[in-house]
This record gives sequence, structure tokens and C-alpha cells, in this order.
Amino acid sequence: MALTGAQIIARALKQHGVTVVFGIVGIPVVDVAEAIQAEGIRFIAFRNEQSCSYAASAWGYLHQQPGVCLVVSGPGVVHALAGVVNSQVNTWPLVLIGGSSETRLEGAGAFQECLQVEMCRPYAKFSARPQAIELIPAVLQTAFRHATAGRPGAAYIDLPADYIQGSVAADLVPAVRPAAPAYAQADPAGIARAVELLRGAQSPLIIVGKGAAYARAEGAVRALVDKYQAPFLPTPMGKGVVADSHARNASSARSSALRDADVVLLLGARVNWILHFGRRFNAQAKIIQVDVHPEEIGTNVHVDVALQGHLPLVVEQLTAALPGAFAAAPEATAYVRGLREQAQANAAKQALKYREDAQPMTYHRAFFEIKQRLPADVVLVSEGANTMDIARTVFDFESPRRRLDCATFANMGVGMGFAVAAQLTYPKARVVAVVGDSAFGFSAMEIETAVRARLPLVVVVINNNGIYFGLDSEEYGVLEAQGRLPSTALLPDIRYELVAEACGARGVLVRTPRELAAATEQALAHDGVTLINCLIRPGGYQKLDFAWMSK
Repeated sequence: MALTGAQIIARALKQHGVTVVFGIVGIPVVDVAEAIQAEGIRFIAFRNEQSCSYAASAWGYLHQQPGVCLVVSGPGVVHALAGVVNSQVNTWPLVLIGGSSETRLEGAGAFQECLQVEMCRPYAKFSARPQAIELIPAVLQTAFRHATAGRPGAAYIDLPADYIQGSVAADLVPAVRPAAPAYAQADPAGIARAVELLRGAQSPLIIVGKGAAYARAEGAVRALVDKYQAPFLPTPMGKGVVADSHARNASSARSSALRDADVVLLLGARVNWILHFGRRFNAQAKIIQVDVHPEEIGTNVHVDVALQGHLPLVVEQLTAALPGAFAAAPEATAYVRGLREQAQANAAKQALKYREDAQPMTYHRAFFEIKQRLPADVVLVSEGANTMDIARTVFDFESPRRRLDCATFANMGVGMGFAVAAQLTYPKARVVAVVGDSAFGFSAMEIETAVRARLPLVVVVINNNGIYFGLDSEEYGVLEAQGRLPSTALLPDIRYELVAEACGARGVLVRTPRELAAATEQALAHDGVTLINCLIRPGGYQKLDFAWMSK
């Protein structure tokens, strides 16, 4: 019996446990998609390669296994490179499979000819083309291993058209043997040094990064916090590793916690722009950093104790070696008491923003109306500039991997792809994507993807008529007439809900808190896709300040 290259790749994916593939078909990968479906693997066809690559990227984060993306040659791979880079920077496992022109036509100006292996190599852990059809499983196995081993990342496999359509005898194709993950503990001597610093700390702080969420370290981290009783600070996608409702959550006193901590324990958190490059840490603080990737340890800050290893195992080592809480009565310490008082003061200020009755609505009032109606197990996708930044301070999470945002790479356009991947991951939970209007524009047609795939997403477009800030109709008209329309302006009050209706979804336009509350409740009760177009205060023309990215 002979097998085509398309059948070989499909069987190899099946042997790796792949259940879903995201992509867009065309010449020459249609045969691959059909072979994948014949193997019982679900194929989710998108409208844009960026979106399907982002969906595969999010799938990798949510499953600890590579998300798989299939695209056409040339421009398809170019567009999907966005997801490759996103996965590599965020350290999430992804395998991109791209069709390519026939090997015999390489260099002859073939259809969509492109140096795809070379193009992907700088942004992936592995990028290769099999040397023969029968070697496809071996290359796939290597790609999966590179994508998941150590620090996760992206891999690319190039499939020429003559490989896809060609065939070889089945007995020449080796069976795939997926590699089992290898996990390591930290050096016991390093654990001892870390415990010595933690025992001597007067004002310790645990920073929980998205690496802890990816590594499924929630049980170990919660046990550490409960035993050691130190305040903790989650990064945006580290939220829920320890419940936001936990008494030691210092999120509402973030600046004070960073400034006052004398020992900082970093758990799967990179000291990059999200943590201000460490510049807001107490200059005298001792730093303990736990990471699977040794080169990451010590970036931007001096690290006093480096602990390399699999995060759950290392945290278990620390917890076992610690005698107990950092203080006899942690609640009574000036440090914990000060953070609690600061958090209460900040919460009171936040509550006032939730009650603002001005119309159009503010971000805070809109988010508050949504927040009150979300189920406890909601999966929230947050995308946009102001939309994402403000939402980070509003929505709380009791479980990990229930909040998805643009993460380390900070790229717009991820929202709909992430939401599709999340709904497939959590089929019984409600997935709500709260996205800015400019961000939604990157992937708006994926509403049709969700409708076609029968995924009951709730999409709330926070519509302020612009990028960062927008203009109302009057100001827009004046500035346009003067030739001074800012580059950040979008047309006022775009009817995104009508776009959703045209794609088969429910669309609702809301302008007031009462309308938003009712629309949210109705969307959550609906078993299909709903888009809520939420008009908020535009903000008006103002100078943008990007200093937050570097300080």
C-alpha cells in the first residue's frame, strides 16, 4: 500500500495526539487538510493566516502541547509568521506547517516561491524541510520535541507540493514515537541559599508570571503562599495561579509591594517591560529567580540566587525546605498591614470609577457592568491598548489560564484567534472577548469563523472611535475639514454589530450601563455568537505618551 505525503503528515499528527488543527487551505495544502479530517482531527478554517496562527499559539499555551497551524505557501507563511513570532516570544509551543512550491522548480520563479525555511528560522527553535517524503514523520517528531522541550517555542515544517501529492510505500514510513517530557529539579545548594534569604526576609514578595500558569504550577505555588504567607503579585497572565481573592494578593498595592520588598521571589516571570525592567524594585532587595531557561535568569536585574528547573518541582522544593511563615504573625507586620491599607485605599478609588454615571460610558463603568454578570469560570480574552490595560485592574480570576491577552509580544489582532482556541479548550465554559475597536479591526471576519464552527463566543467591542483615543462626530468633522484628522482616529460610532449580523451572529448596540447590563446577560444566555458594540467616551484628541514602556 502507498501513502501520499498528505496522508503521512496527517497520520503523524494523529500519533502525536493532535485533535485540532487551525489554518487556511489553498494550493498545495488542500490535500493535507482533507487527510487531517480523514484521520478524525478537527480542522478549523479561518479567514486570515494571522488569526489562525494566533489561535494555534494560544492552544499551545492552554494545552502544554504544540498548537498546529496549516497554511499555504508564500504569502500564507508570511502572514502566519506573526503567530510564529508570538509563540517564540511568549515561549508557547507551536508547529506551523506550510506548503511550498515543487522542489524541482526551486529557483525557477515557481508559484508563490519563497525561502520559507530560512524566513522562519530566526523566529523558531526549529525550521526544516524533510529530505524525502518518508522522512516527514521524523521531521515532525523533531519539531514537536523542540517546540515543547525546555523553554517552549515555535517550529516550522516546510512541505513542498510534490511531497504532498507524491507517495511512497507504507512500509518505508517509520512510526512516530513522541518524546516524553523531561523535568528537572533545582540544585539543592541553590534551594538552601534561597531558603536562607526567605527566612531572613522582613518584607518578602512572590511574583507569579505566566510561566507558572503554563507549567501548571498552581498547586505548588498556592501551597507555597499558604505556608510562607508572603504577599504575591501576579503578572497579567499569571492571574489565577493563586486566586485573586486570596488575602495575600498585592495587586491593588503593586507599586508599594515592588518598592518595599526586601526579598523578591520570581516564579516564571521575566523582568521585562511588564515588570518595568526591575527598575521599580527596591534597590536593596535580594532577588531569587526560578526559570526553566538559564539564559533568562539575571536579565535586567542582579540575581542573588538562580534556580533553574521545572517550576512546579522547584516550588515544591522551596516549600518543603521552608519552616513556615515569614513572620510569627504575618497579618500584624507593618509590611502586610501597609499593603492591605494601600490596597483598600486604591479599591475605594476604583469603586468611585465604577459608579460614574456620565454618558457616553467610561472604560471603568463599562467593565464594571460586564464584570458583575460574568460566571465564576469565565474565560476572558482581553485585547486592545486602553481596553486591555484598564481591564487588567478590573477583572478577577480564581483559576489559572482563564485570562488571555497579548502577553509579552504585545501584538494587536490576537483576540478572535485566542477566543476560538479558548472556546475549543473550554467547551462548557463561556468565553468572553473584551476587545478595543481598533484591535477588533485586525480580525473582525473571524466572527464568521466562530459562527461556522458553532462556538458560542461573546464579543464585546469597546468602541471609542480610535486607537488609544477617538473623536466624537462633531470633533471628527471639524478636524477633518481642517485637514488635521489625527492618525489615531477611526470613523465615529462604527456599527460593528451589523457586521456580526451579516456573518450570522447576534449583534447588539449599547450606549448606556443599563443597555450593556441587559445585553451581557442576554449574550451569556444565548447559545450562539453575540457581538455587543459598546459605545464609550471617545476621549478626544490628545498627545500620546509612551514613556511607560521604558520606565
